[in-house]
Amino acid sequence: MRKWNGWGDEANSFPATQQAQDFLLEKLGQAQPLRDASLEEVIARVPPSRLEPHPGIQTGAEIRVRHARGQSLPDWLAMRSGEIGVFPDGVAEPTTRAEVRELLHYAREHDVIVIPYGGGTSVVGHINPLSGGRPVLTLSLARMNQLLSLDPISQLAVFGAGTPGPEVEKQLRPHGYMLGHFPQSYELSTVGGWVASRSSGQQSMRYGRIEQLFAGGHVETLTGSLELPTLPASAAGPDLREVVMGSEGRFGIIADVALRVRPLPEREEFHVAFCPDWETAVACVRTMAQSDLGLSMLRLSNAEETQTHLILAGHARAVRWLERYLALRGIRQGKCMITLGLTGDDDQIKQARVAALKVLGRFSGVSTGSLLGRRWAANRFRSPYLRESFWQLGYAIDTLETAVDWVKVPATVERIESALRQALQDEGEQVLVFTHLSHLYAQGSSIYTTYAFRCADTYAQTLKRWQKLKALASEALVAQGATISHQHGVGLDHAPYLAAEKGAEGMACLQALSRHFDAREQLNPGKLLPAISKNNLK
Repeated sequence: MRKWNGWGDEANSFPATQQAQDFLLEKLGQAQPLRDASLEEVIARVPPSRLEPHPGIQTGAEIRVRHARGQSLPDWLAMRSGEIGVFPDGVAEPTTRAEVRELLHYAREHDVIVIPYGGGTSVVGHINPLSGGRPVLTLSLARMNQLLSLDPISQLAVFGAGTPGPEVEKQLRPHGYMLGHFPQSYELSTVGGWVASRSSGQQSMRYGRIEQLFAGGHVETLTGSLELPTLPASAAGPDLREVVMGSEGRFGIIADVALRVRPLPEREEFHVAFCPDWETAVACVRTMAQSDLGLSMLRLSNAEETQTHLILAGHARAVRWLERYLALRGIRQGKCMITLGLTGDDDQIKQARVAALKVLGRFSGVSTGSLLGRRWAANRFRSPYLRESFWQLGYAIDTLETAVDWVKVPATVERIESALRQALQDEGEQVLVFTHLSHLYAQGSSIYTTYAFRCADTYAQTLKRWQKLKALASEALVAQGATISHQHGVGLDHAPYLAAEKGAEGMACLQALSRHFDAREQLNPGKLLPAISKNNLK
């Protein structure tokens, strides 16, 4: 069963090894875990629903608790403390477009706020109800989770918007196809959520971001239905798919999604290599990204992340042998790890491997083969469970991500990490910070930074620590001209920084779209864009 106050299934875990615990103690100091509230305690705090009765809406306390928050660190602290604050007044789980349309009619008739809910994996506050005078309906698409049609000639598959990643691949596989969209939230996140937040998968070098995979679909709005045809290309004005991608529920409810799929590859491999230092490693992976080698994935960990990952791996003896081998090849302190994905038939994989090794050699890199790559692949979706393990030890862990042109990558990483390391100095607290480049393009790269810190004595103080960390890091990346979000969307947490990227005219355009689709601000108000009126944010 899914955890009500954390990530994933209750049966799954990723325990911190003793070596990892010792590492955190050394880096951050002794920590004391905060007390978790029980589900029963939180249920007792749920107020009566304000919704008018409807046969498709559930108003029980537990389902409202389970749909009240996402997976951002503020959400985590709210769920763990039990101080959730605002709950949805009810949860609907439609199964068809018609039911979505009818629920929007109900919302319009009764002046109800509607929050779309996919897998509940938002890390920036997309699905949180806000305080205000109007009742809130969370519209969960979890039951719209089936492959609706497959066109093998055009290689197009249509899914219900609530279909999670594993189900997408499971339902395509018998037909000989796959999508290949693998965000870290793959276990829980959904196709509709991917489109609404402009998601990117770990193997986007081969399969593309959701922009390349999203062929069309159907959106229900308060003003009518919006059909997005699956044309291979069109010069008939602006592409309306762009209105839907990244819209975060502000313009309508994505009911089903048409996706570009591919035949299953014969096989794939993941390899790990090391470069002697960060500067050399960045030049190496930039060359690979700009050389179109046919890789399915390319990821570079900086020295801090490389060291941390080797320690967290928990195989001390194997790591010692690895480091001895690398030292013999001239790679010692400051080494940076590169993870490569190769996908296709035997000839494609061989060609990509040979080309990658050739570039690696130019930059004094050393390949260690596929053993570490297989271990990475086995654990690629387990990392979110580490938050639970660290939490039980008294440490909070969070991430942030951005993207910038290559010429700005080194300075942007330095400014983000420096801002995070200094953010809690006034409290005498250390922050563990490390970074990787996870989605690489010819033009530039995404930057994905993880940071960990000790919980304070109370939940409120711990939240204030996070707010300082998040604000300083966000200001640093905006100052560098980087995007506020490469793959997680805007939500509540990034909304204050959106105008720096879009400009006054861009923000006015987005507000005009919001007024067209939602003049009364009933669709997820306050997310992506500030509310035009203050009715929903009292």
